Amino acid sequence: MDGEWRARALEILQMRDAAGKAHAASQLYAQRAQWPLDPQRAIAPAGPVQPGMPPGLQLLPHTDVARRSPATLAGRAVLVHAIVHIEFNAINLALDAVWRFAGMPPAYYEDWLKVAAEEARHFQLLAAQLQAMGHDYGDFPAHQGLWSMCEKTSGDILARMALVPRTLEARGLDATPLIQRKLRQVDTADAHAVNAVLDIILREEVGHVAIGNHWYRWLCQQRDLEPVALYPQLVAQYEAPRPKAPLNIAARRAAGFTEEELRYLEWGAG
Repeated sequence: MDGEWRARALEILQMRDAAGKAHAASQLYAQRAQWPLDPQRAIAPAGPVQPGMPPGLQLLPHTDVARRSPATLAGRAVLVHAIVHIEFNAINLALDAVWRFAGMPPAYYEDWLKVAAEEARHFQLLAAQLQAMGHDYGDFPAHQGLWSMCEKTSGDILARMALVPRTLEARGLDATPLIQRKLRQVDTADAHAVNAVLDIILREEVGHVAIGNHWYRWLCQQRDLEPVALYPQLVAQYEAPRPKAPLNIAARRAAGFTEEELRYLEWGAG
């Protein structure tokens, strides 16, 4: 085990046991003061880095992952499983942001390790709800759309900040209220329990997107680039998905999007 905590983040990223990964990410953040941090260290893995995935989890193209109505318990379990998978991937995304990019201020690594720990808690809370519904993570197929963008932006931290937290993860700010509305219509004990967890997740995800916005703008300033004008260029270059209407304007404002950015996003929402 490497004694530097960016290298430890890489080790945790590659763990396959989902519960163990969530615990290890939380533990690393809690104990970060006991580990040295070397922001200048360029970590060079022996080969391509892939996040460790639970054995037996079937990964399909996102178009092949079935959706079911939340009106049934089985349908709600599929829905919760999909969100559990998103939160598991979010742990991986945050850990990747910690280890991969050298030369940033120490606060950058603190921010993303905090995100990893919070995503781990989200995963644990939702995985417990899924178990209460009679299922475990890995019982249903899932897709890797979030990680695909992580791979595309692995060579440029500016593109990563633009297109993962403030694009893909920001879409979660828009989607969560719609999911909660459907679960309220179901009006069952398990649906209410999941919604209570989603309240926590939505509140904390605003902070995660805000961290992405902060470091995107910081990097633009370092490179003498205009962040609002640059963003559509990065979306086109990396073929990032458009936001889906309706946008959660209040949450996006709280996460630091400017009115100019919101007008552009609303214009492009599909």
